[in-house]
Amino acid sequence: MTTRSLTLGALAFAALASGAAIAQSDSMNKSGDMAKPTMEKCYGVSMAGKNDCAAGPGTTCAGTAKVDYQGNAWKYVPAGTCTSIQTPKGMGSLSAIKA
Repeated sequence: MTTRSLTLGALAFAALASGAAIAQSDSMNKSGDMAKPTMEKCYGVSMAGKNDCAAGPGTTCAGTAKVDYQGNAWKYVPAGTCTSIQTPKGMGSLSAIKA
C-alpha cells in the first residue's frame, strides 16, 4: 500500500513539474528571453541626455536631449502609459510637443 502511495505521489509531482515547465516555455519568445511588453514612443518625458532618439535640430539621436522634458525628444515606455506620465512641464505625449 505504501509503495502504491509513493508511486502516485511521484506521478503527481512529475505532472505538476511538467505543467510548470510548459507554462514557463509559453511565456518565453523564440530567442529564449521572457516576452517583453509592447513599447511606445513618449515625447516630453526624458531627462537631458537620457532620450532614446529624435531630440530635434542640432542633435543626432539617443542621449542628445539638451534639457529635461524636451518636447521633441522621446523615450520608450510601456504601451498605454505615456499620456498618464506627469512631468513638471505637463503630461507625456504620443507626438512631439511644440515648444
